[in-house]
Amino acid sequence: MRSKGNIIILLVAIIMGTIAAFLARSYIQQSQLSTTPTVRTVVVAATAVDMGMVLTEDHIKEIQWNSATLPEGAFGSKQEFLEGGRRFALVPIARNEPVLRSKVAESGHGGLLSAMLDKNMRAVTVRVDDVSGVAGFILPGSRVDVALIRTENDGNGSTTYSNIILQNIKVLATDQVTGVTVEKAAMVARAVTLEVTPEDAQKVLIAEKVGKLSMILRQTGGPTADMQRRITDRELLDLPIGPAKAEAKEVAPAPRRNENTTVIIVRGAKPEEYSVKNGN
Repeated sequence: MRSKGNIIILLVAIIMGTIAAFLARSYIQQSQLSTTPTVRTVVVAATAVDMGMVLTEDHIKEIQWNSATLPEGAFGSKQEFLEGGRRFALVPIARNEPVLRSKVAESGHGGLLSAMLDKNMRAVTVRVDDVSGVAGFILPGSRVDVALIRTENDGNGSTTYSNIILQNIKVLATDQVTGVTVEKAAMVARAVTLEVTPEDAQKVLIAEKVGKLSMILRQTGGPTADMQRRITDRELLDLPIGPAKAEAKEVAPAPRRNENTTVIIVRGAKPEEYSVKNGN
């Protein structure tokens, strides 16, 4: 009886060991499959691409992408990219950078500038010169404030004032330039195209008729403060021109001149003093 029971226990142990080994093997295989990266391809820029450049097959290439998912908006193959028709870059794309749908636009969108506009936004152009255009340092992608300078006549004479009518406005283009290169940087433009709301576009058009518009370059990403108050030329005239005059110090009166002179005459060993009146 004892030997028969031992045999049964041995068989049960063998069966349990077999099951445990099978489960362990299955777990190891599944772990290896889950850690093995999925090899896919993604479309990247074969060369550096400037804003507005039309992308052809020579400008893109496929590279391996060892992930189960692609970046949002990426193209999985050159064929997928090219079958969408003619595309151009909305922003500069570096070499080997993934080409995303948010960075390119199809030619059927009506041109580069219209494709660059955000939803419900408009493009309006403002005439500028070397002063109002900040000496050419306003470039596509800059952020500016728009000031209106105007002269009005009232009962006390003419008054010139400046008002900030728009704040933190994105520059889409200077003249017909939508991208920035070393050759085009810091060039004085004659026109600046801004991205504004429909209401702000009407403000700009009216402001150009009643006064002169000037750009104020602001820090990119800086906070937007409250609209600044009106500044008039009368405030400038009230400012002190030079340093404040120092208060006159009280000058002490000159010491009074003594009218007599003391003369000492020594006779023998005894000195004698005499007071002599000064002559005029």
